[in-house]
Amino acid sequence: MPEWIVAHEAPLRLAAFLSVLALLLLAQERWPRRVPAPGRRGRWGVNLSMVVLGALVARAMAGLVVLLGAVAAAQWAARHGVGVLAWLQWPPLVEGALAFLALDCAIYWQHRLFHRLPLFWRLHRMHHSDVDFDTTTGVRFHPVEIGVSMLIKVAVVLALGAPALAVILFEVALNATSLFNHANLRLPPALDGALRRLLVTPDMHRVHHSVHRREHDSNYGFNLAWWDRLFGSYTAQPAEGHDAMRIGLPMFRDAGEQRLGPLLLQPLKEVKKGSDEFSR
Repeated sequence: MPEWIVAHEAPLRLAAFLSVLALLLLAQERWPRRVPAPGRRGRWGVNLSMVVLGALVARAMAGLVVLLGAVAAAQWAARHGVGVLAWLQWPPLVEGALAFLALDCAIYWQHRLFHRLPLFWRLHRMHHSDVDFDTTTGVRFHPVEIGVSMLIKVAVVLALGAPALAVILFEVALNATSLFNHANLRLPPALDGALRRLLVTPDMHRVHHSVHRREHDSNYGFNLAWWDRLFGSYTAQPAEGHDAMRIGLPMFRDAGEQRLGPLLLQPLKEVKKGSDEFSR
């Protein structure tokens, strides 16, 4: 079974992604947390376009570095005995669990890095410039950021010698939880409180999209909720409350800035000092 999953990794990941996306689009329509902003269908088209463009960039970059992504890197590492786990030779379940946790921790720190370093922030701020917050925001990443993220994951996989099956499960979980924790979905408070002991919930991650710098620079996790508490970046609730809180980056709220072309060129745009609440 694991060999079959690895062999059919791409269609399985696509099927999981589309299934979770469709489910959450329906769920957030039925149980919205906030009143959706006008023109959300247009936003959805632009945001979902980033998935296609990001996949194309990742594949193009993968061709240049020979590896076809994190899963292929894991297969290569296994064939050549590369990585810490290959040297340790621990039981497969233990290796898989450690690889999953290490990859998730790496994504947490990657996210913090993209907020702290000006060059990376120029790529990542397109994600934060969304004028609303729903499940399509979870795929709104600049294609170049997707490519850089892929290279970081490949480096982590090679250093670990992560098993291919663990990498696939991590990628599926990361995509699903990114869609989930960006959803405009109302969860009962008791359920939200229970879930966020393990997973990042929509109410937890929405704080990260606040216009307030203190809230914006918190809750970096995408999948497991532990890292923010462990590394001191956890904020429980937004100061203005979830219904009233303001989302996005003020200098990119104009409708013209939300079209596909300007979004792709956004990393090249200079922002005057003092006009960006999140200027680095």
